[in-house]
Amino acid sequence: MLPIKVPPLGESIVEATVSKWHKKEGDAVAAGDTIVELDTDKITVEVPAQKPGVLGKRLKNEGDVVKVDEVLGEMEEGAAGEAGSGKREAVREAGGERREAVATAPAAPRAEAAAPAASQSESVKSSPAARRIADERGIDIAAVAGTGRGGVVSKPDVLAAGTSAPSAPKAPSAPRPSAPISPPRGNGAAPGERETREKMTTRRKRIAENLLQSQQSTAHLTTFNEVDMSAVTSLREKFKEKVEKEHGVKLTFMPFFVRAAVMALKQFPSVNAMIDGDSIVYRHYVNMGIAVASDAGLVVPNIKDADRKGMIEVSREISEVAKRARDGKLTMDDLTGGTFTITNGGVFGSLVSTPILNYPQVGILGLHKVQDRPVAINGQVVIRPMMYIALSYDHRLVEGAHAVQFLVRVKELIEDPAAMLIE
Repeated sequence: MLPIKVPPLGESIVEATVSKWHKKEGDAVAAGDTIVELDTDKITVEVPAQKPGVLGKRLKNEGDVVKVDEVLGEMEEGAAGEAGSGKREAVREAGGERREAVATAPAAPRAEAAAPAASQSESVKSSPAARRIADERGIDIAAVAGTGRGGVVSKPDVLAAGTSAPSAPKAPSAPRPSAPISPPRGNGAAPGERETREKMTTRRKRIAENLLQSQQSTAHLTTFNEVDMSAVTSLREKFKEKVEKEHGVKLTFMPFFVRAAVMALKQFPSVNAMIDGDSIVYRHYVNMGIAVASDAGLVVPNIKDADRKGMIEVSREISEVAKRARDGKLTMDDLTGGTFTITNGGVFGSLVSTPILNYPQVGILGLHKVQDRPVAINGQVVIRPMMYIALSYDHRLVEGAHAVQFLVRVKELIEDPAAMLIE
């Protein structure tokens, strides 16, 4: 028997939740097939078969919390297509005694019976998520080119193929840093049910714990300002087609705010620092966290060394990490090492909010909905596209005056984006 173990999960992550078994006991498994999925507080981990064989026993149930290196199940080694044929031994533990049971009926007919009706797509190397999406959208997975290791067809491959298929629903034209997500599963009550109950996932529990820790471990304050988006809107409209044509990325407002925040952080380094015991650690680089909403919950991948990158490169990386987040393909490197965070509640219609610090960071910039409002300019009332912005900060380290000045600096740069080109 080959044990199926919980793999290393990444920096500081010691446990996960068994979210979904993709194979049943007795199922043939090819090398590389996903056997089970695990959810951590940051990412979803697929556990693949290292060798071909048959899944002998599942030792953990969906919803169980498991630790690194814990045994999830057992596999009988052998060629996946031949593993069920003839007699095979099943080893069971009963009352502490080890006994052997000889299978009297061949398992091969399970696969053979299905063979006449099997389509070509079943022989294609593909992830479970890719097959599910292909089935839902009526896409022939056998016609999809795989970009994964060894030519495996992944979910992004199917989504990309679906954009060109006439019968398939269109995928979003470009990922945004935040996007609408599905409602909680608890909303789907059966007729007559007054309450439903479901166990919290490891990810949801950790998100809750981290948010609570942030509130309890910091002197949490928020300051507000508002920005006239006229200039940056005009600049974006002028260059967005050129940028998309020449660089293949959509120019959103987020790269402008990343650039403005980077410049403001250089002027007010305490907002990019952190507290470590009785020391203050000043970071002379900016790993910019971008909050992304997905079906699995909020994640904050970060753009490494954002202070050294131009706006086009930042725009491309934001698009890439947002797509990986929604496809469940983020790596631990994406999610660790952030120094400051930007979150955009405006894509959901939020007009104003008080974002919670991404602990142990000491600053987070909240963006909101752009809304036409009357404002007084040079003694005249005019209509301008306005956005409220918010900076939540840890008052233990960031002085109130510096927090206000930081936000004013961001406002000045967004209202005069040409100033961002000087440095």
